[in-house]
Amino acid sequence: MNIVWLLLKASWLAVISAILAGIISGGCSAQLIALINTAIAQGTPSVKLIPYFTGLTLVVLLTGSLSQFLLIDLAQDSIYQLRLRLSHRIVAAPLQQLEQLGPNQLLAVLTNDVQIISDTIFIFPSLCIDIAVIASCLIYLGWLSGWVFLTVMLFVAIAIGLVQFLINRSSGFLRLSREEIDRLFKHFRSITDGVKELKLHSIRQQVFFTEDLEVSAAASRQYRKAAFKLGALAASGGQMLFFVLIGLLLFGIPQLIPTAQAILPAYILTFTYLMNPLRQVIQLLPNLVRANVSIQKVNQMGLTLAENAELSTVVRQVTAPDWQQLELRKIIHTYNNGDAGHCFTVGPLDLTLNRGELVFIVGGNGSGKSTLAKLITGLYSPEAGEIRLGGQPINGTNQEWYRQHFSVVFSDFYLFERLIGDTDLTLDNQAKTYLEKLELAQKVSVQDGQLSTTALSQGQRKRLALLAAYLEDRPIYLFDEWAADQDPIFREIFYTQLLAELKQQGKTVLVISHDDHYFHLADRIIKLNYGRIESDEYCHPQ
Repeated sequence: MNIVWLLLKASWLAVISAILAGIISGGCSAQLIALINTAIAQGTPSVKLIPYFTGLTLVVLLTGSLSQFLLIDLAQDSIYQLRLRLSHRIVAAPLQQLEQLGPNQLLAVLTNDVQIISDTIFIFPSLCIDIAVIASCLIYLGWLSGWVFLTVMLFVAIAIGLVQFLINRSSGFLRLSREEIDRLFKHFRSITDGVKELKLHSIRQQVFFTEDLEVSAAASRQYRKAAFKLGALAASGGQMLFFVLIGLLLFGIPQLIPTAQAILPAYILTFTYLMNPLRQVIQLLPNLVRANVSIQKVNQMGLTLAENAELSTVVRQVTAPDWQQLELRKIIHTYNNGDAGHCFTVGPLDLTLNRGELVFIVGGNGSGKSTLAKLITGLYSPEAGEIRLGGQPINGTNQEWYRQHFSVVFSDFYLFERLIGDTDLTLDNQAKTYLEKLELAQKVSVQDGQLSTTALSQGQRKRLALLAAYLEDRPIYLFDEWAADQDPIFREIFYTQLLAELKQQGKTVLVISHDDHYFHLADRIIKLNYGRIESDEYCHPQ
């Protein structure tokens, strides 16, 4: 069972301790049943049984509680570790692989699957106690009469086979439903990201709902209906088979094994006691199936992400202060669009960027500018060629270190509320100074490194992203269409003042831009066309 392995990975010692406590609790429960049966057989129970009865009851309470406490801690620790492990693997996975998977699959695993596993693990402790009680009572029944026990077990084996058949069918439908969840998350993302477009186009809205969202939602509904109905049938069938077993004990066993008449009351009493644990186990089986489907999906995603995981270390300081050139030598990189089946190749590229330069990277849409930016910053690893910083080759062992040289604002940037700087002591003061420079001091404040809000216009959010880049204070800055969302006044401030200030500080500044009115401000203009460098011109030759 996958969920057991998940718990064992968290702490095998805690699992064994919980199982032992559960076995003791189950064994004492069986002893209580035997004691009750003995007392009933005596007609007038002896008061000497009271201490024995009280002691067993206390042991059942203590060991059962201990087992559940251990498993509760273990279950929550497992979910904690699972969430962190998946998150670390996502960050460690190559960017291109994450782009091919898409946010829909990643979010479905991190939210839907992890939540299902969490909900199931929450009920797992009581399930373990029920199984321990059932196992102990069955041992007691076997001790009473081997022949009756074998007859009953034959019936139980047939019943388990029938229930398992229904559960296996249910599992198949749950897997199909899980595949639809990825598509549903894609459609939900379309709603949140494209709500304005849907509101403005009634036909698009109708087509989206009828041909996309409703189709996936209906398929998921049908699969889940079939799965849950089969699960309910398994639970009801299991309960019905339990009563058939009681009938077998009452009417069948006396005919098959006449000598077993004396122990039948003990059998019936024990199975009556087991009715609740058995019902709970049967009812929880569909939950286990759902959890195992989710664990398989998580494992599949985790293994996929782990296959090409990058080496990740926390690099506190940039350790190449004397570099003068960043070189791309015969770089070739192919970008695969998994959904469209389209491949785009950038290169071969030979490019040398000098320290302190202000470089504009230009070209038409789809010319490879953003791909080049991801290659330069180390987010993409080229299939051929090499990158050198200060003569040092960049590979898997120092790629994380290399990335720490860059402060980047991409066109599809994400804005974190927490700011990170070289020193926390002056972070707030530095941030306030930059907020004034970026004309945001009246809208945003900073307290303990936290922005008061990021709910601003896209242009203002880009200024906050520039603020974060300022505070990082790294040697190379890259801006991907940063000025596209700025008003004409601040666009001019960006090109004529902010970029010039960074250059004066000795920063290397790379700007992806279509604003040809400001090209004359660059030291150098690199033009891309169909993934190749078409021209590389110095604007102010020395």
